[in-house]
Amino acid sequence: MRETGPQTGNPVAPERAPAMARREFSAMIASMAGLFALPRLAEAAVQAGSAANFGPSQPFSWDNLVSNAQSAAARPWTAPVASAHAVADFDTAVKLTYGSAQSLAGDVRLFPTSRGVAPQAVKIHLVENGTSRQLVDTHGFFVGNSRADPAGFRVMTADQHSDWLAFLGASYFRASGSRDQYGLSARGVSIDTAMPKAEEFPAFTEFWIENLGPDRVRIHAALDGPSVTGAYAFDCTHGKQGVTQDVRASLFLRRDVERLGLAPITSMFWYDQSDPAKRGDWRPEIHDSDGLAIHAGNGERMWVPLSNPHLTRTNAMRADGVKGFGLLQRDQRFDHYQDDGAFYDRRPSLWVEPQGDWGKGAVMLYQMTTNSETSDNIAAFWLSDEAAKAGQRRDLAYKLTWTSEDPSQTASARCVDTWQGAPGKPGDSNVPKDARKFVFDFEGPALKGLTRDSGVTAATGLPAAAVIAAAAYPVVGAENRWRVTLDLRPSAMPSPEVRVFLSRGGQALSETVIQGVQA
Repeated sequence: MRETGPQTGNPVAPERAPAMARREFSAMIASMAGLFALPRLAEAAVQAGSAANFGPSQPFSWDNLVSNAQSAAARPWTAPVASAHAVADFDTAVKLTYGSAQSLAGDVRLFPTSRGVAPQAVKIHLVENGTSRQLVDTHGFFVGNSRADPAGFRVMTADQHSDWLAFLGASYFRASGSRDQYGLSARGVSIDTAMPKAEEFPAFTEFWIENLGPDRVRIHAALDGPSVTGAYAFDCTHGKQGVTQDVRASLFLRRDVERLGLAPITSMFWYDQSDPAKRGDWRPEIHDSDGLAIHAGNGERMWVPLSNPHLTRTNAMRADGVKGFGLLQRDQRFDHYQDDGAFYDRRPSLWVEPQGDWGKGAVMLYQMTTNSETSDNIAAFWLSDEAAKAGQRRDLAYKLTWTSEDPSQTASARCVDTWQGAPGKPGDSNVPKDARKFVFDFEGPALKGLTRDSGVTAATGLPAAAVIAAAAYPVVGAENRWRVTLDLRPSAMPSPEVRVFLSRGGQALSETVIQGVQA
């Protein structure tokens, strides 16, 4: 990523990376992301091409894919070459993509290579009955029977009115969730994100696509990069509650990697209602996600509200044996965004659920500053305590859920709103100049029937010198909703963050909110 700093919870000064960075890459992909968000026009798709479009049948299996990835890791990496047939501009890419053209594997449509957006071609194979055939001639698969090389693909609904899954660029992919809207992205793997050097972007170079029936598809992919190769399998299902993907991967390290991010997620956060400084846009909030949720192996539930920091910030939340984590869009009220074009209220959340024990490690959150909605500035991923060394093999499995439901919700209360502002009561000038007020609203079944006399408190663990005032109380007229207000002195805090949760009788009633505090 472009703005980097050392592995610390403290804000750090940004630094320019020498190679093309995530921020620049995001700006290019953002233009293609607009393509995803175009109105859902009906697109005529005809039956997949003739045998002349495909090469001969070859045996295909997961074991062979893994074996090939392992063999590739023993060879030097070769940088990909831009396609000679890449179209010149975004408008041409749109014209080739939307309209009448042939589909693959039932409902799969191709994206063309495009200069400056996705210039490298990928190989596409169809899988049937344990054999595969490579697409060797793309005539008929782009609008107007135009010649182009595929850069990726999208999966359409059976009625061709909408696409619900797309793979395009490096190892990025996204799904539309349960409200037919794209938002945040996932990646196959991340290499050295948030490090004081250039981030590496391994790419899916080859795909094997198998039709499993209406709204179901199995995708295998080969990953390649300077430091890692890999084999991936995605079993994808589109339903009323969103999109689920059962993922398994085998990674092979060509060389040591300082920061190997597993199940990475990328999103955008410009500002929300908690931002004390307005950004100059008329819309009240602009973000694809509003927080990071974590379910640690010890049972603790954490919530980290996202921010657009003045300086790049990296945080690692301890989560040994992690049971789940994800970037969520909890706020889904249209009037909070007032955007009837981008529809941020419909953006899906993405929840990662590890299959098996991932061992000791942390969920890392990287937030960098942005002054617009066109660039991704948020990343989250799993980071194992085990050092990633050349020659290693890493096998993992996890489930991805793209949905507008809250996959992190339990019987305990969750944080649904945060604000910041001046400390003390209105008009009160007798407060320290360096103090600040933080407000957290919680909702959930665990709060049902509790009153001011129920002994509910706000637990922070902060020293007395840092807490000027603290209160926890039910919000009048709002069922099962409690508010915590904290007037804090950041200069007296032991770290630049506060951890707060609702407690009663020594038992937690809510998830733990981890809020960054700038002195």
